[in-house]
Amino acid sequence: MADVMLLSQEAYKKIDRELAKFPADQRQSAVMAALAIAQSEKGWLPPEVLMDVANYIGMAPIAVQEVATFYNMYNTKPVGKYKISVCTNLPCQLSGGEKAAHYLKDKLGIDYKETTADGQFTLVEGECMGACGDAPVMLVNNKRMCSFMSNEKIDALVEELKK
Repeated sequence: MADVMLLSQEAYKKIDRELAKFPADQRQSAVMAALAIAQSEKGWLPPEVLMDVANYIGMAPIAVQEVATFYNMYNTKPVGKYKISVCTNLPCQLSGGEKAAHYLKDKLGIDYKETTADGQFTLVEGECMGACGDAPVMLVNNKRMCSFMSNEKIDALVEELKK
């Protein structure tokens, strides 16, 4: 482990629990969980945190970076307190996803890959979230699925998150 600890002791304990799920020669299998733990604590994954995770689990830093940049649930750039992913796959688009996205963009005054001036909201396009029958679908901070997002439900979500 690095001399300077970039994560809390609790985060390293959580990573240790993930590492324990795999044989010692397959520590890299815990990389996705380790990145999720680090991001949950830091809000995003700056290069020094990627390096720290790589060192901690014994992986090449480039391999950890490849994972972090391949999957859209990892933030390798700063994001707002609330990252809202809007499903832009065809089933959602055909079921009101595009209208919901336009409404949310107008409401927040930002476009995809932008963050509001107050740092509260970042808006991103999301890939299929596996809930086509619930379209339009949005995901908040990679954890909370929001279904059937009408203008009224978008208003209520934004107001709730602002509190």
